[in-house]
Order: sequence, then C-alpha cells, then structure tokens
Amino acid sequence: MSTATYTVKGMTCGHCVSSVKEEVSEVAGVTSAEVDLASGLLTVNSDGPIDAAKIVSAVEEAGYEVANQ
Repeated sequence: MSTATYTVKGMTCGHCVSSVKEEVSEVAGVTSAEVDLASGLLTVNSDGPIDAAKIVSAVEEAGYEVANQ
C-alpha cells in the first residue's frame, strides 16, 4: 500500500472535486483518491508506487493543475 499527496490548483466547488477524483481513480493501480476542496490536497492511495506524471496527467485531464510539478 502506498500513499501520495498532491496540491491541486484551480478547484472552486464540489464538481471540481468530483472531476479530479474521477480522473485520478481511473489511473491503473489507484485504490482510492480523496480531495479536500478547502486545502486543495489530493491524497492518492494505491497498491504500490505510481508514477507522479500519471497522477499529474489525470489532474490536468480534469482541467486543473498540480502545484510544484
């Protein structure tokens, strides 16, 4: 089990949170994704380490940006 945390910029509402969770959850190996709108934190749980670029790509696909990448 592996956990990684990312900061997502640009989210403003519950729909934003749903979009990010949906895209990140589709990445192979991801077991769960939790998003906190207030802090912008995305917590990704997975079976093993996942390439950060895949998570960043999923967030960008949802229309948002990962800070410090």
